[in-house]
Amino acid sequence: MSINLQLETERLILRDFTKSDWQGVHSYASDPEVVQYLPFGPNSEEDTKNFLQREIKLQRQQPRQHFSLAVTLKDDKQLIGACRISVTNPDKQEGSIGYCFAKESWGQGYATEAVGKLLNFGFQQLNLHRIFATCNPKNVLSMRVLVKSGMRHEGYLQEYQWVKGEWRDSVLYAMLEREWIQMQIRNVE
Repeated sequence: MSINLQLETERLILRDFTKSDWQGVHSYASDPEVVQYLPFGPNSEEDTKNFLQREIKLQRQQPRQHFSLAVTLKDDKQLIGACRISVTNPDKQEGSIGYCFAKESWGQGYATEAVGKLLNFGFQQLNLHRIFATCNPKNVLSMRVLVKSGMRHEGYLQEYQWVKGEWRDSVLYAMLEREWIQMQIRNVE
């Protein structure tokens, strides 16, 4: 996959990050409410610039196995969040997804739309067999996004991550390629 990846949905453009995105990223990554369940943040300006530098460097990786993308509105190109898909185990054709959105964009279906596009990209372009996501069990909105996207609950991981000075549980969701294909068939009917 080349640099300058761009995926489109009905209302969104998911594209590779650029250095000029730092203020848009920082506006949500520094918001304590947005990052309360995430392993990072609230970000300082330096944290955000370091994040972007790291992600832009990973765009040049060959073969590329990590796709961290800015999520912008199609209409006005406003940056409203980020999403990512990573090939976590090439031998098992397994990948993971994640996302983070500015508070102002919550409840409008943008996260579900972006996750749907990541699943399509993962199964169609990256030839993955299984895609999973984890989230904090207190993050009810995120779990709802994963379920709406067609992913199924696979498990509960106790004290799975050391985050912000405490052990945190995680909920595991996943989808297999055959489940994704079945979902595409049902959507056509």
